[in-house]
Amino acid sequence: MSHDHGHAHGLAAGAEDHRGRLAVAFGITASILVAQAVGALLTGSLALLVDTAHMLTDAAGLLLALFAASLTLRPESPTRTWGFRRAEVLAALAQSAVLLAVGVYVLVEGVQRLFSPPEIPSGELVVFGVIGLVGNIASLLVLASGRKANLNMRAAFLEVLNDALGSVGVIVAAIVIATTGWQQADAVAGLLIGALIVPRAVRLLRETASVLLETTPPGLDLEQVRSHLLDVDHVNSVHDLHASLIATGLPIISAHVVVDEGCFRDGHAARILDDLQECVATHFDVPVEHSTFQIEPVTHRDHEAPSHA
Repeated sequence: MSHDHGHAHGLAAGAEDHRGRLAVAFGITASILVAQAVGALLTGSLALLVDTAHMLTDAAGLLLALFAASLTLRPESPTRTWGFRRAEVLAALAQSAVLLAVGVYVLVEGVQRLFSPPEIPSGELVVFGVIGLVGNIASLLVLASGRKANLNMRAAFLEVLNDALGSVGVIVAAIVIATTGWQQADAVAGLLIGALIVPRAVRLLRETASVLLETTPPGLDLEQVRSHLLDVDHVNSVHDLHASLIATGLPIISAHVVVDEGCFRDGHAARILDDLQECVATHFDVPVEHSTFQIEPVTHRDHEAPSHA
C-alpha cells in the first residue's frame, strides 16, 4: 500500500507570482546599464567598467529570473509532473555562475591595475556612480519584499545588492582620486567589489547545486524522521528513506515502512498511513506535505532489489 500525500495541491497555484517586481527591476537595471556603459567608455575606469559588466549580468539575470518566474506558474502535466517549479533553481544556478565569473575577472584585473593604473577622470566617474546607485536602490526597494520567496528571487536580489555596493565603490574611488590624486583607488574599489561578489556567488552556487543533486533539505534530519516514524504504532522498521527539495518551499519525502502482518487483515494499515503523513507534515521545522509511503509486510523485503536500504 502506498500513497502520495499532498498530490491534490496545485503546484502552479502554490507558486507566488513575482513577475511584476522582476519586470520593474529589469527595466530600471537595463536603463542604468546603458548610462554606465557610456560612462565606462568616457572615463576608462575599472571600477565603473566592472560595475557595468556586473550590471550587464544583473540585467541578463533579471531577465532570466523573469522568464523562470513565468515558467514556475505553468501547471504540471503528464510529462512534467512537478511543472516547471525547478526552473527557479536553474535560473539561480546560472546567475550565480555568471556572478562568480565576473568576480574572478574583477580580482585578476584589479591586481594588474594596481601596478599600472590608468588616468581616471574623477568628476565623470562620480556622476555615473551616483546614477548607478540611485537606480540600484530603486530596484532593491522593488525586490526587497520578495527576496526570501525562493532561490530565483534571492539570486536576483543579491545581484542588484552587489551592484549597489559596486556603485558605492565607484563613488568612493572617484572621491579619493579627486581629493588625493591616488589613481590606484579605482583598482582598489574594483578589488573590493570582486571580494563582495565571489563569496555570495559561491554560496548561492552551492545551494542551487545541492538542490539539483537532491540532497536532504536543510533543516531536515533524516535520522530524526526515521525515529519519529518508528514511534508510530505497529511500525517495525523504515528503509529506503529519501528526502529532497523540488524547489523553494517544496520538500518531498518517501520511504518503505514495514508494519505488523495483522494490519493488512484488520484494515489498520490505512490508519498507519495517515499517522505517518501527519508525522512528517507537523513534527519538524521543515514541514513535508508531499510524502509517499509504501506500507509493506515483513515478507515483502525478500522481493525487493538489493539496492534498497
